[in-house]
Amino acid sequence: MSTNKAWLQELWSGLALGACAGLLAGLFGHFTLWLMLGLLAYLSWHVWHLYRFHHWLALDGRGAMPDGMSIWHELYYQVYRLNKRHRRSRRRLLDGLQQFRVATAAMPEAAIVLSAEGEIIWVNRSAETLVGITRNDVKNRITNLLRFPPFVDYVLGGVYERAVELPSPLDNGRSLSAQITTYGDNQRLLIVRDITLLTQLEQVRRDFVANVSHELRTPLTVISGYLETLSGMDDVALNRYRRPFEQMQQQAGRMRSIIDDLLFLSKVESPRGTRGSELVPVAKLLNVLVAEAQSLSGDQRHEILLTQAEATALFGSEHELRSAFSNLVFNAVRYTPPGGRIELSWKIDQRGGHFSVRDTGVGIAAEHIPRLTERFYRVDASRSRDEGGTGLGLAIVKHVVERHLGTLEITSVLGKGSCFTCHFPLSKLALNRAG
Repeated sequence: MSTNKAWLQELWSGLALGACAGLLAGLFGHFTLWLMLGLLAYLSWHVWHLYRFHHWLALDGRGAMPDGMSIWHELYYQVYRLNKRHRRSRRRLLDGLQQFRVATAAMPEAAIVLSAEGEIIWVNRSAETLVGITRNDVKNRITNLLRFPPFVDYVLGGVYERAVELPSPLDNGRSLSAQITTYGDNQRLLIVRDITLLTQLEQVRRDFVANVSHELRTPLTVISGYLETLSGMDDVALNRYRRPFEQMQQQAGRMRSIIDDLLFLSKVESPRGTRGSELVPVAKLLNVLVAEAQSLSGDQRHEILLTQAEATALFGSEHELRSAFSNLVFNAVRYTPPGGRIELSWKIDQRGGHFSVRDTGVGIAAEHIPRLTERFYRVDASRSRDEGGTGLGLAIVKHVVERHLGTLEITSVLGKGSCFTCHFPLSKLALNRAG
């Protein structure tokens, strides 16, 4: 029976009731009395069906539906359909939830669902073996259970673009990587992975590079010494070898630069957050770099400008910061055409300190920017060698900035220039200190 037919049937029932009241009034009089009695009977009938409907709903729609052709039968039928559809959806959701639980239980990574306030809502089985968090810890704050300072800063900071590394609270010999993904109503999913093997392999690589670089230094020093001696000898028989000697000296010098950069890079590739104890005066450092950049520019006559905020100091390593900043400045001089403009700026805002080097050089194509900080990656290898580059400068910049809890941002437009910006958090600044 369709809904329209049910309502039509209800309308005919009302008209029939009115007709009966009119017929009885014609026979016995008192039309109003008969009409009120008919309406009372009609209302009582609906109240009885309302009671039955309520009782049927209390049984979750599992009782027998009454037969008949009234609107109540149609109402029972529509609610029954909705209830049946709801049970099917609920069954599918429960099946999906069960599959999700089975899948997450098999994950080697720890999965922890956090509320907007950082409270634990749900954990999988691997969370217990990796970080010691179980279902009994639900409703506790994650920062109360994992108190490693960089991890706490990461959770409270609200910036989850990168993962943070932390030692395992169950085994100091294991290294973990944690990353948060936000979803829904500001809920967060924390994934923790065991990266012990990767960390060990990375340490082996750093040790290998450092050891090889140290071993190469001695023979290279000997070769350079003999070349310098031979080049300085006043012997006519050696005149024909002057040019080869000069080229060998140039290449030996380039090799020394690469070795020095490799050794320095192996030093600064330690985990993010290594804290220096020095107070580095930024203004003084930038003034020195501007003078050195002008000297390097020489006859190319670049327009080198410096804009800086109030006197500020950075907590960290002066040697490392000088190396990072000078790499950016000298790269701008090397790759900016003669007469070009190079702008150095140091700004402070509510987020921290920002050192930028902007130039009007050749620019960098967008596809190269994500790989610029890789070791030995060059956009134009031949030009980099001609300019004396080692291909390690931006890798050094990236690791130095990260050791000082900062980030490196690179923007560039091909043919118009580039901008390299080092962002440092407020925690690394010492304001109102003379520079």
